[in-house]
Amino acid sequence: MEGNRYRHWGIAMQHATRDEQHEQQGPHEHHEHQGHSSGHADRADRSAHAGHTAHAPGKAGWSMAARATLHCLTGCAIGEILGMVIGTALDWGNAETMALAIVLAFAFGYTLTLRSVLKAGVDFRTAFRIALAADTLSIAVMELIDNGVIALWPGAMDAQLADALFWGALALSLAVAFIITTPVNKWMIGRGKGHAVVHRYHG
Repeated sequence: MEGNRYRHWGIAMQHATRDEQHEQQGPHEHHEHQGHSSGHADRADRSAHAGHTAHAPGKAGWSMAARATLHCLTGCAIGEILGMVIGTALDWGNAETMALAIVLAFAFGYTLTLRSVLKAGVDFRTAFRIALAADTLSIAVMELIDNGVIALWPGAMDAQLADALFWGALALSLAVAFIITTPVNKWMIGRGKGHAVVHRYHG
């Protein structure tokens, strides 16, 4: 009887020890599961943040800004030269010639951008709005600087097509406009504006 009692007591102790070990392991495993879930959540948050950052406007490089400015400068130069040639050939006054040159500069600047966007399969109305958004400020700054240099250059406004002063003043004014407009385009592209809008249709 006494041996039986010790044997039953030993079995009961073993069961109690197992129950105690199970209780200790339960919370630990639950804690590990919580940690694992928390890790998944952290990774998901980091992925979402990374995705948001990828779509946010970033810093624009100088080369991209220079290409955008050169694009505008090409249209402006064609328009200005054509306007000055027409105005000078028709013996117009300085104000009329400059006005024509500015109008044609905007027209050709927009046309170059419009042409490139239309190639991406965009409809004309949308492409025209994109061209306005991309080029208006850039061309406006360029024309202000360009015509300002010519107006301030002694004798440049009265120079004829055959005069070296006419072409020299025009070349210098375009160069100065390029230098000053490039940082403007860099600032705009860095904020997702200007030619950054056009780049979306070439990606």
